[in-house]
Amino acid sequence: MSVYKIIEIVGTSAKSWEDAAQVALTTSAKSLEDLRVAEVVKQDVTVENGKITLFRVRLNISFKYREGV
Repeated sequence: MSVYKIIEIVGTSAKSWEDAAQVALTTSAKSLEDLRVAEVVKQDVTVENGKITLFRVRLNISFKYREGV
C-alpha cells in the first residue's frame, strides 16, 4: 500500500504556461523524490503596459510519502 502527499506550488516563466509548469516541477524535483502527478489548479498572467510579462501556474503535485523523511 502506498501513501502520497500533495502540496501546492507556483511556477513562473516569461515564455509560456507550459514552461512555468516545467520550472515548478524541475525545481521541486531537486528536493522531493518520487513525484507522481501534477494537476494544474490555476493559470494567470502578470500584465504591464497592456502586455503579458509573466505566466504563472499553480500546481498540486503529489509524491510518495516516506515516514521519517
